[in-house]
Amino acid sequence: MRWVVPPEAPATAGALAALRERFPALADPAATPLCERFARGEFVDADGRAWRAEDAVGPGHELWFHRELRDEHVPEIDLEILHHDDHLLVLDKPHDMATMPRGAHVLASALVRLRRSTGIRTLVPLHRLDRRTAGVLAFGIRPEERSAYQQLFARGAAQKTYEARVRPEPGARIPTTAGEQAVLRDRLGKRHGQLTAQVLEGEPNAVTSLEVIDVAADGTTALRLRPRTGRTHQLRLQLSARDAPILGEDLYPRPVEPPSMPLQLLARSLAFTDPVTGQERRFLSTRTLGGAR
Repeated sequence: MRWVVPPEAPATAGALAALRERFPALADPAATPLCERFARGEFVDADGRAWRAEDAVGPGHELWFHRELRDEHVPEIDLEILHHDDHLLVLDKPHDMATMPRGAHVLASALVRLRRSTGIRTLVPLHRLDRRTAGVLAFGIRPEERSAYQQLFARGAAQKTYEARVRPEPGARIPTTAGEQAVLRDRLGKRHGQLTAQVLEGEPNAVTSLEVIDVAADGTTALRLRPRTGRTHQLRLQLSARDAPILGEDLYPRPVEPPSMPLQLLARSLAFTDPVTGQERRFLSTRTLGGAR
């Protein structure tokens, strides 16, 4: 769970004392002592850095934790590193791994796993992938370079290519012949506190280039997708709104495969001109869709 320290909180309160006051149940005798949980690094900030029990917390600070992290399931998964130098670490993220600590996914998140496995406490994700999406995910290493990289992604200067598998419904409004292309334009919006986004009336703010790679005998269609914008769940919602939901979809608008099926969406490649080194960077996922790896 996430707790944002309120404006009225004293700025000098220690993290342990502040949590005990706000969440008395954490000090229940049947629970793991808070001092032990702090020592194990179970309370982290929005960037995945562990809080110490004595660290001063004040208004606006975020503390992420599970009410009892010893119950969190952390699957045994090897993390495949595509690239690692003094500036960047690039992960080939598996399906169903959160990028950042969120809700019940704290210790199992990519950020916390990587910080623990590499010992690099300054790692931060430079962009986001949905928990259910696999593929190329870049992390920055040096705090002084973080802004340059994040601005690169914010202004859309990084080229992202995704692959997806869909089974278009009758009347679906996407191309269905190998080699065909289209551009998807929509206005998408998401209300604060809601998990899903919606297609709205108005000027488009979400644009995606689409190309049909292949069509199987059963109608399953492989797509190449190049988003030009970065709205929440952009690819998932744009395809579902055209009656071609991604296989394994569980949000827009309904499941089209058993929940055990990984979402058939893969961030295949990421390319950009490095704002720090000037190098041309291109990273390619080795993963496949269809349940393999």
